[in-house]
Amino acid sequence: MHGWAGIALAALLVAAPAWGFARKAKAPQDPTGASLEATLAGEFALQAGKLDEAAKAYLEAAKAANDATLAERATRISLLAKDNRRAEQALALWRRLGGDPIAQSAAQASLALRRGDEAQARRELAVLMAADDGWQQVVGVLSVGARDPEQSARLLKGLVDDGAIPPKLQAWLAFGGLAQKLDQDELAERIVDEVVRRFPGEPRVALLRASQLREAGKPDEARKVLAELNANPALAPELRMLVASEYDELGDFPAAAATLAQGPQDEHTYALRASLLARSEDKTALGALYEELRRDAGKPDPQRRLLLGQIAEFLKRFDEALEWYRGVPGGDQKWPARLRTANVLHELKRAPEAYKSLHDLQADAGAPEEARRDAYILEAELQNRDKSPDGELDAYARGLAAFPDDPEILYARALGWERRDNIARAEADFRKILVADPDSTAALNALGYTLADRTTRYQEALELIDRARAAEPDNAAIIDSYGWVLYRLGRTEEALVELRRALSLQKDPEIAAHVGEVLWELGRKDEARKYFRQARELDPENRSLKRVLDKLGLDDIGP
Repeated sequence: MHGWAGIALAALLVAAPAWGFARKAKAPQDPTGASLEATLAGEFALQAGKLDEAAKAYLEAAKAANDATLAERATRISLLAKDNRRAEQALALWRRLGGDPIAQSAAQASLALRRGDEAQARRELAVLMAADDGWQQVVGVLSVGARDPEQSARLLKGLVDDGAIPPKLQAWLAFGGLAQKLDQDELAERIVDEVVRRFPGEPRVALLRASQLREAGKPDEARKVLAELNANPALAPELRMLVASEYDELGDFPAAAATLAQGPQDEHTYALRASLLARSEDKTALGALYEELRRDAGKPDPQRRLLLGQIAEFLKRFDEALEWYRGVPGGDQKWPARLRTANVLHELKRAPEAYKSLHDLQADAGAPEEARRDAYILEAELQNRDKSPDGELDAYARGLAAFPDDPEILYARALGWERRDNIARAEADFRKILVADPDSTAALNALGYTLADRTTRYQEALELIDRARAAEPDNAAIIDSYGWVLYRLGRTEEALVELRRALSLQKDPEIAAHVGEVLWELGRKDEARKYFRQARELDPENRSLKRVLDKLGLDDIGP
């Protein structure tokens, strides 16, 4: 979920259990030659993104070693590979060898859902709900283990109908949040009503109601609930932060900033207020905050001076920004201040000075490596703004000479190559990252998505994305890439399920644009327009949205 502070209603909820696993397998106890060979084969297959082969090899290893850890691994990989038959065999072995019965029931529920056996799934979910805090596993199963969102919604409704949710506020908040993610407005409202009845006067319940009203397209009613919460002078600071986050989700940045202005202030709240006012482009209010902060800036506080420089820079008071940045006396803030100084000099049309300041930082042996590295990346960005491709490439080349095969520089250069449509060189840089760090999910996903989106090497893209999925199966960006490559492979219905799952995990313009394109391909054009509008609301300048609208010749997607 995107947001100004990375804070949202999910902060109130208990996170769903991770469905990933360590990429390196634990060696089996008393390994035989057969089990060791199969384990290595499974690891190599996993590293190659061949999930079917990995599942087969790990199941063979688990059988040969009678090892519960390998059986669990085989179960999880088989579920990820959608190999129900092998998952059933692995799970049976895992149960026989022992292990966590709660985790096994969660896996059994997911397997039942994948097979469409909702009766068995309900039985397993009932077992989980009866265990201490087993409801957390249920949230995980319904979030990422089900076959599609509609199936999750049916099971969640059944739990509510059966009165199975335990009388714990966190549990009700978690299931209410899940209903919202699944776009089940009626069910979410029903859960909220029940929570209000069970936990009257609890402010976190009011926050859930505001969130549910927002998701249901009732922003005025949501604002009313938030206003009532805000009027409570005794509201805890962390809850006031969440009220501000809800205002942010409503797009009401001034109200979010005003909420944060209540109560004691520190550098964190000042920075958040500045960010919100900048996003609302309310330069008058931001200017007032600037004056408030500068009155108390006589002391050499690095954090305060850095923030004042950032506000002055946004207000285009570049000379003042330069003074603040250069006045940062030391501490960790000194290095971002030096980087921002270069940016301000560039804005002042003093490019030679900007580049010199970056070169000085790059050569400063006393600077942290991260700051020196970032100076090369910023120089490349400024050269790109100056429409100097040779200068941009030279900055990257010098950066890589100073920091050989640095993944951040390689990643930035790869994105630059992709922007220029030079896919071969983008791929080369992504692969250099993977040579040094074969488990880099960012590089695996970026390369897999690039191949899926910009070439016809779909099977290769799928294997790369599957490697990333094996490490982070509930990562929205990776699920989006998986759905996109399925679409490219012509598996349109499967693609839609995965893309909608990704969008339920993260409201992102690119994912929404992908959902819209797949729906359009399926002939569901009115529904597709809804997602194109959602993408436009999130970011009207999104490249993927612009490309699909241009491809489809859509000039009007409605209000």
